[in-house]
Amino acid sequence: MRWQRLTRSLRHSNYRIYFFGQLVSLNGTWMQNVAQAWLVYRLTESSFMLGLVSFLSLAPVLVFGLFGGVIADRLPRFRLFLGAQVLACLQALTLGLLTVTGLVTVEWIMLLALLLGLVHAVEIPARHTLVAMLVAKEDLHNAVALNSSTFNFARFLGPMLAGWLIALWGEGPVILLNALSFLAVILAILRIRVPVTPEKLERRQEGIWDGLRFAWQRPDLRYALMIVGAVSLFANPYLVLMPVFAREVYGGGSDLLGLLVGVAGLGALAGALRLAQREKGEGLERLIAGAGLLLAAALMLFAYMPWVGGALALVVVTGYAITTLVASTNTFLQLSAPDNLRGRVMSLFSVVFIGMSPVGNLLAGALAEGLGVQLTVLLLGAVCLGFALYYRGYLGRRREA
Repeated sequence: MRWQRLTRSLRHSNYRIYFFGQLVSLNGTWMQNVAQAWLVYRLTESSFMLGLVSFLSLAPVLVFGLFGGVIADRLPRFRLFLGAQVLACLQALTLGLLTVTGLVTVEWIMLLALLLGLVHAVEIPARHTLVAMLVAKEDLHNAVALNSSTFNFARFLGPMLAGWLIALWGEGPVILLNALSFLAVILAILRIRVPVTPEKLERRQEGIWDGLRFAWQRPDLRYALMIVGAVSLFANPYLVLMPVFAREVYGGGSDLLGLLVGVAGLGALAGALRLAQREKGEGLERLIAGAGLLLAAALMLFAYMPWVGGALALVVVTGYAITTLVASTNTFLQLSAPDNLRGRVMSLFSVVFIGMSPVGNLLAGALAEGLGVQLTVLLLGAVCLGFALYYRGYLGRRREA
């Protein structure tokens, strides 16, 4: 019974095809993330450059993400998503070939990271809204959670595979494996057949402001987006600093980097699967508040953990808390948004969560250069604690009103 509740979205054939295509492709994506981070650190030995490259890969989502939501509401989402996957595949192929031929420079990495970020500005809102077209509405919260579970399973397995393969082959072949993995999701999208109804063809002529107005007029959505933004700015950047923890704090190599990033994915997978088992979408705000407090505590403890085993355990908790908070907010927004505004509302989520990350990554990289990586993570965790307490206070005030 529990297994059926966990996997009920997979009874929809279109979602099932999409789910397994994404599962393969996302493993490749996380392998490239680790390989690229190790490559940048090997070339520059700079935590600031780690933050800068990550900034460039996500900054376009911050600048153009809302426009991506309008595009996702007005143009066929499947074609948008398919085109974005093809372009991301070509980006990985280019970076991989430059690396294996020894022509890669940090400038090439920065340029290609920026181009990939432009693709993500359209791909992310299209992907979020596409899921709602593949399942019945009563299964949407399960589908969102399972979608998060594919991302986080890949976040667990992909980095560990990458760490081992980088030590064996180097970064270039690992990045080329990611280019190959895109074929799985491209073929999956080509196999999906969703009937086009007059309701879906009735594309809205409103603009960006309609989605912003809808979210602003709902205090529950405003506060949920606020805490997601805090996680993006002050919690997610700890992963960008993992190469520094792996080499300088714990004296390891690419295999330890892969393990540190991978166990974060293990915790995140556990959080996503727990959400997928929920029968209903109620009570998500309480989950968001609790996850925020747990995340802040785990980050602050991780910062100065001297034992690598203890650090790995805390990273698991951190991954669990981030995914619980973010996926709960994603589901909350999906259930709250009308279909004609879903692309814009989810693009706002993308801007707040993914688009703010590059600012946090750049900030974390700069702080780590001056204050050291451990003090930086401690400060980031303390700021997260303040936001989590503020959000919890809002929920308390609303109950009393």
